[in-house]
Amino acid sequence: MKITVDDELCDGLGQCALVAPEVFALDDDERLVVAPEPARELAGKVAAAARACPVRAISVEES
Repeated sequence: MKITVDDELCDGLGQCALVAPEVFALDDDERLVVAPEPARELAGKVAAAARACPVRAISVEES
């Protein structure tokens, strides 16, 4: 899967990190960090994390 984050939209609230902490995290500057190649079995959590983003900064494409 390919995860894209629009850094211009991301506000650093971390909702995605609460839903899928295996894939998303906030660094010390509250910027979003995404795991480079998340496991396929996390696809459902990644999709839920994208939906949880209040500003819709995350998009997910299946590969």
